[in-house]
Parts: sequence; structure tokens; C-alpha cells
Amino acid sequence: MKSKKLFLTEENLILALKNQEPIAMRALYDMYSYSLGGVIFRILNHTELSEDVLQEVILKIWTSGNHYNPRRGRLFTWMLNLTRNYTLDILRTKRYRNGRKTVNIDDCHPAIDKQRNVYYNPEAILIKELVNQLKPEFNILLEMVYFKGYTHLETSEELNLPLGTVKTRIRMAIMELRTQFD
Repeated sequence: MKSKKLFLTEENLILALKNQEPIAMRALYDMYSYSLGGVIFRILNHTELSEDVLQEVILKIWTSGNHYNPRRGRLFTWMLNLTRNYTLDILRTKRYRNGRKTVNIDDCHPAIDKQRNVYYNPEAILIKELVNQLKPEFNILLEMVYFKGYTHLETSEELNLPLGTVKTRIRMAIMELRTQFD
């Protein structure tokens, strides 16, 4: 049997948060999980991690309720700021980068293609084939930066290479690719 959603007035919710009453946590989830979860997902773009972060955010709001000051703004605005800041902190962590690596794009691309009406670009396929023919140290860098969306800094950290080396090798790889087209 499905339980009925719990709704409290803002004043009652604030009071319950300040006293860390368990009813406040349930009310937070029932009243705000959809909105807060949407903010989290828009930042992380990862369903499972977003669900985990939503649980953490609800707990953080519940434990931080005594820090809310109604004179500084509405409760919902305070919760949105807390959610956004917490999620951005998660985005910057190794936990998020590692979570992104566990999804195999080969398992996902047919569904994504159908949702987004993606058409294959033959030129992009040719480029990918040319990149695969490069030296391994060039191939991995171009793969990460141009096909997987890593920044130069993230690539540097992931491969444990100096940032200057990453940039130089990418530049050299692009120059080598240009010779393929001449």
C-alpha cells in the first residue's frame, strides 16, 4: 500500500528542521525531492549518482536546519543554494570522475541516438579512424579530450602527466593529423 505524501507548512517545516525531528526529513523528501533532484541531475547528468547525492542533500538540509535564517530569504531558496553548492562540490571530486568512467558508452549509444535523433557523421568516423592510427601517446590524449570530453587538466591528472606535456602532445597530434589531409 502506497503511503500518502507528507506536506507541512513552511513554518512547521522550519520548526521541525531546527529541532531535527524525523518528520522533517520525510517532509523534505516528499515536498522537495523532485525539485532538488532536478537541480542535481542538471549539474551531474548522471542518474544513479544524482539519486545518491539527493539523499545526501536531504540529510545535509535536515542536519543544517538550525543554520537557516528566515530573514535572509525563503527556505526553498536556501535549500536550492545548499543543493547547488553541495552538488558542485561533488562534481569537482574524484568520486564523480570515477562514476563517469563506469558507464560504457557502447551500451548506451543506441538509446541516446534514438532520443536525440542522432545521425552519424562520416567525417567524424574518418577522424576517429585516423586518430586510432596515431602513436599511442597521441591517440589516448585525443581520445580523452575530443571524444570523451575531458579537459586538458583532467587529462593531465588522469594520466599523471604535466599539463604542459599534455598540451604539447595534443598540438603535435593535431599537426600529425593535418599531414594526413594534405
